Amino acid sequence: MTTTLEVAEANEPLATYVEQTKLAPLVLTENGQPVAVIVAIHNADMETVSLSQNPEFLAIIERSRQRQKEDGGLSSDEVRRRLGLR
Repeated sequence: MTTTLEVAEANEPLATYVEQTKLAPLVLTENGQPVAVIVAIHNADMETVSLSQNPEFLAIIERSRQRQKEDGGLSSDEVRRRLGLR
């Protein structure tokens, strides 16, 4: 379950809010409108976090997905076969 917090009411130390994200994402709002979210990240490094917010990288991924949808691609079994893997 996601919880919300009005930014103007956020007067606890940041560590308190980070601790809350272990249970659910924390959406920060201004005048009731979402402006930011604090989420726990698991099994991610800084590169993964950075790329997930990079518009250029996301555009590359989207173009790749669109090309896959339009032109098809190789199944994982076919890739393994071509690489001589099981």
